[in-house]
Amino acid sequence: MAQHEHRLSTTTDAGALVESDEHSLTVGPDGPILLQDHYLIEQMANFNRERIPERQPHAKGGGAFGHFEVTSDVSAYTKAAVFQPGTRTDTLIRFSTVAGERGSPDTWRDPRGFALKFYTSEGNYDMVGNNTPVFFVRDPMKFQHFIRSQKRRADNNLRDHDMQWDFWTLSPESAHQVTWLMGDRGIPRSWRHMNGYSSHTYLWINAGGEKFWVKYHFKTDQGIEFFTQDEGDQMAATDTDYHQRDLYEHIAAGEYPSWTLKMQIMPFEDAKTYRFNPFDLTKVWPH
Repeated sequence: MAQHEHRLSTTTDAGALVESDEHSLTVGPDGPILLQDHYLIEQMANFNRERIPERQPHAKGGGAFGHFEVTSDVSAYTKAAVFQPGTRTDTLIRFSTVAGERGSPDTWRDPRGFALKFYTSEGNYDMVGNNTPVFFVRDPMKFQHFIRSQKRRADNNLRDHDMQWDFWTLSPESAHQVTWLMGDRGIPRSWRHMNGYSSHTYLWINAGGEKFWVKYHFKTDQGIEFFTQDEGDQMAATDTDYHQRDLYEHIAAGEYPSWTLKMQIMPFEDAKTYRFNPFDLTKVWPH
C-alpha cells in the first residue's frame, strides 16, 4: 500500500459484479448492497424519510467553504480530474455530532461527522465520513437499529444508556469503535483539532483502466487536541455551541484551519487474498 499527501483548507461495501447468465448478475459475500435485499431497502426508506428532528442523526453541526489542492501526483492510480496534479477544487465541509438533536451541546462525547462536497469539473463529489477510521457495525441492516439505540425513547422521550449499551454488547464487532469513542478522542477540543476519515473503502481507476482500492485520511494540520470528560461537561454547561463558535471566530480572524489528505492505496487484486476483509468497516488497514 502506498501513501500520498494533498491539501485541504477552509476559507469562510464494494465488490466486482460477475455475470452468472445472460439475464442476471451476482456478487460475492463482500459485494455491494443490491435492490434484491428488499427488507434492507424498505428499512432504509423508512429511516431516511422519517423527519422527526429528535431522531435524526447528525442533526447538530456546522461547516465552511474552502478549497482542495492536489500537491502530489497520483495520476498512476486515478484519472479523476479532482485528483490530478496541481488541481484546485472548491469544497464545502460539514462537521457534526451523531446522537444529539439540533440544540444539543457540541461537547458531548460522541462520534463526529466529517462530510465533504467537492465541486469538481466533472460534477459534485460527495464524501461522508467521521472523525474515526472505523464504525460500530459492518452490516448495513444494523445501522438503523444502532441509531435508534442512541436516540430518545418513544415512550418517555429520554436517552437510555441501557438501550445504548445493550446494542453495543450484543454487537461485539462494535468494540473497536466503542474504544475510540470512550478514549481521549471521544471529545475533540474543536472541529479544527480532529481528523476526518472516509472509513469506507473506495475504488479508483486510472487512465489505463487499472483499479485500486483506497481509503481517505484527512489529518488535521492543527494537531490532535481533545477535552477530558470534566472539561467537556463544563463547556457543555457554559457554551452549547462552542465548536460552531470556535470555527466561525477563527475563520473570521483569518486563521483558516487545514487538513492534509493521506491516501491508503491497495492494488485491486490484493483485496481478494488480503488477511482480513478490506471492506469491513469495523477494521482499519495497518499502515
